[in-house]
Amino acid sequence: MTPQLQQAIRLLQLSTLELQAQIQETLETNPMLEALEGADADLDTGMDDAAPREEGREEGMDSGPNSVDKESATTRDNENTVDTADMDGPAEPSENIPEELPVDSNWEDLYDMPTAGGGQPDNDGRDLFENQSAPGEDLRDHLLWQINLSPLSERDQVIAMTIIDAINDDGYLGEPIEQIHAGLAQDQELELELDEVEAVLRMVQHLDPVGVGARDLSECLLLQLEQFSPDTPWLAEARTLVRDHLEALGTRDFKGVQRRLGLADGELQAVITLIQTLNPRPGTLISSSSPEYIIPDVFVRKREGCWQVELNPEVAPRLRVNPLYASFVRRADTSQDNVYLRNSLQEARWFIKSLQSRNETLLRVGTAIVEHQRAFLELGDEGMKPLVLRDIAEQLEMHESTISRVTTQKYMHTPRGIFEFKYFFSSHVGTADGGECSATAIRAMIRKLIAEEPQGKPLSDSKIAQILVDRGIQVARRTVAKYREAMAIPPSNERKRLV
Repeated sequence: MTPQLQQAIRLLQLSTLELQAQIQETLETNPMLEALEGADADLDTGMDDAAPREEGREEGMDSGPNSVDKESATTRDNENTVDTADMDGPAEPSENIPEELPVDSNWEDLYDMPTAGGGQPDNDGRDLFENQSAPGEDLRDHLLWQINLSPLSERDQVIAMTIIDAINDDGYLGEPIEQIHAGLAQDQELELELDEVEAVLRMVQHLDPVGVGARDLSECLLLQLEQFSPDTPWLAEARTLVRDHLEALGTRDFKGVQRRLGLADGELQAVITLIQTLNPRPGTLISSSSPEYIIPDVFVRKREGCWQVELNPEVAPRLRVNPLYASFVRRADTSQDNVYLRNSLQEARWFIKSLQSRNETLLRVGTAIVEHQRAFLELGDEGMKPLVLRDIAEQLEMHESTISRVTTQKYMHTPRGIFEFKYFFSSHVGTADGGECSATAIRAMIRKLIAEEPQGKPLSDSKIAQILVDRGIQVARRTVAKYREAMAIPPSNERKRLV
């Protein structure tokens, strides 16, 4: 495997953020490479590489080369694409990159991202990073800030800080109060009574967010109910239920709870509704974790009835060989400086070629996926078709390992949301007519059946399996249970609700 092919494969498996970091590092280390930005990128359109890319696109596609409403062509010019054989054996590059490159050619070699219509994708002026912000304070810092503003003695502040250190991210006290008391007495050499530590704990429990520092769920909810106005409807019943009958409520023993509280169905529902306004994990209201943003690699849009796939123009800058530095290279000069320039020139062209190959391969795979999953784009999860990596590999005449690299940590922006490429691949089960139904579609059907089930009589896994069999989908009860658990949906006995 040549170094050039190794570089192409490495770039192929990078995520978008990793690719941007790699491009920036290469720009900083290779003087022959430069990025075009702003007006230069818009005005410079005379690329040598534009014609080969146009010739290498598929024919027979409506409304642009990546429209998928026609049957896909069975072959395509493999120029500028990356395909490998099994990594355990010898590999043949799809692109024959010469060992020596001429230095007396036109050096306006520009890396331009191919799009559905052969030009730049629509620029809607969005800044993909405009909503990013610095990480905020965590729960501990938030509580300590309030302690520092409280008129506490130095002794009570030490106790409060120790208690806060024992509070977990959900807002609960992670250690028994007796253990905290013993630790304070040993470390600080203080003569403390347990009542004194409990008094400070009570003060911490009334900091923001309300309910923090609770020792269990019942205490957490009771602390929050203390903040309600005394004339709040059903407040007394809610306190009694949370204090004495929370376990019965958790097991959905509604009849038993009604009998113990002396409530009718509608009254119990009002009490439960009040309890549902509380937060069982108050610590999550103060989070230090910053949101993780996904930058889509391709956009899928419907134009004039045709689904089109376009590369995201903001994923990577447009690169070219610096023409000034390239003009300094002399063919017959064997000096150390000239050898360095020649090597940098070759590396720059290889890097541009590898980037172009990566993105064209990404575009081909994205287009092939959309061809197979048009029903998903039109109907949602229930329209997902069975698809495996081998199907795409055979269609594009690539190795399955290449498709695996392309679909890992690569994302597609569709009208139905942003999905990783791998989301569109799923196993299948047979149907009564001999066809196939994807696992994603079956999960969507199960989710829909559960959403529409009677409140007082939730569907069991066996009943759901029977409904699917009646629809022609051969699925067993244990398969339904597996899919339901994968979607974090509780069993039927835990889904029972008051009518």
